[in-house]
Amino acid sequence: MPTRRSPRKGSLQFWPRKRAKKTLPSVNWKAINSGKNLMGFIVYKAGMSSALVKDNTPNSMTKDKQITIPVTILECPPMKIFSVRFYKNKKVVKDVLAGQMDKELKRKIKISKKSAGKIEDVKEYDDVSLIMYSQAKKTGLKKAPDLAEIGIKGNAEKKIAFIRENLNKEISVLDVFERGGIVDLRGLTTGRGFQGPVKRFGIKLKRAKSEKGRRRPGSLGPWNPSRVTFRVPMAGQVGMFTRVHYNQKIINLGKSTDLTKGLKNIKNYGDIKTDYLIVAGSVQGPSKRQLLVTAPLRESKKQTKKNFEFLELR
Repeated sequence: MPTRRSPRKGSLQFWPRKRAKKTLPSVNWKAINSGKNLMGFIVYKAGMSSALVKDNTPNSMTKDKQITIPVTILECPPMKIFSVRFYKNKKVVKDVLAGQMDKELKRKIKISKKSAGKIEDVKEYDDVSLIMYSQAKKTGLKKAPDLAEIGIKGNAEKKIAFIRENLNKEISVLDVFERGGIVDLRGLTTGRGFQGPVKRFGIKLKRAKSEKGRRRPGSLGPWNPSRVTFRVPMAGQVGMFTRVHYNQKIINLGKSTDLTKGLKNIKNYGDIKTDYLIVAGSVQGPSKRQLLVTAPLRESKKQTKKNFEFLELR
């Protein structure tokens, strides 16, 4: 009988396949060159819906026609600056606290005495970023805020000027992104728990009368080397992995008072109470999952050319 061959299962780009350590991933902000001042924003996934839009994309088959597209609604409560992080030769020199903090933040974080001081006192640095927190209590989901390091666009002088302007101020998502822009979404996928190799890696079921089970690999490897290599599809964790959705179009954004239809009684979420983003397509994670919306790492021409005029949510 001839040998049955098939390509290996499961991408080795995502390895090891285990639960992420934190809900909001770290980002290489130096690799991102687009955006306004802030390069990212903390948001919460509300759910999916359908949007009626007018397609104004040049050379599109549905140009000047009304079409319905799937969209994801993201709630974006305002953010505040927690601390300023200074870098020298790609290493953290010092974190400086940025004034007053919310009560919920004081309960969540133990503040080090080393972070006391002023921004002017730090002399030697070559890069600056911000540790920011979301005001999650305004959404009604929870009280404890989420923190993330957010990059700032420009040279060191522009970054310091932006920080001084926005200390102890609320920063809205409307100041960071624009309608029709492109963003990347970073966060954790929905957790599936402990699963077998068929669901985890997509291997085929063995024949009906196979010995020792059908939903398992046919062989765990050769006699030599006498060990099970990491390439063998085995049972384990599925979901709660850090993933990135690149180049997603912003269909609409605004305040909850601007658009009431479709932003109330969202399944498994409730009402949108703060600012919102409506993004074309699906987004990783369940409802209420915190995500990091960032400026695009590499814009694609296909997504840049798309031009949708938002009409209503359905």
